[in-house]
Amino acid sequence: MKYSEFLLIAKSINVQFNVLPLLFGSLGLERRLNMDLHADDIDILLPEYYLRDGWQALKKLMEELGYELYDLHEHAFQKGEFSAAFASLENLTPFAGVDISQIPKMTDAGASYLLLDLLDYQRVYEA
Repeated sequence: MKYSEFLLIAKSINVQFNVLPLLFGSLGLERRLNMDLHADDIDILLPEYYLRDGWQALKKLMEELGYELYDLHEHAFQKGEFSAAFASLENLTPFAGVDISQIPKMTDAGASYLLLDLLDYQRVYEA
């Protein structure tokens, strides 16, 4: 259910901004492992630009999808049972040594997105 909601968000980001979001956190790891980890929320990484200069456009897109901003500092939105939060893609490199240019691209239900491989997930969780 959360993954389907992520696909809706990702497809909107693809169309509106021509950007590939990265499915992060437990939900991303669920997809990589193909097992249910009971992810609490939808964590999405985007280029830093969308958290600064493009913030109003991202906020508007999320509102159009029925989300309401509930935590500006965390860039977190809520829609019913779904919580989606955004962070900077570029922070992966200094934080965990992930080469963002090598993150695999995935496509599902008309949405394109990035998904860390297991080695990069290990780097993130160890960091």
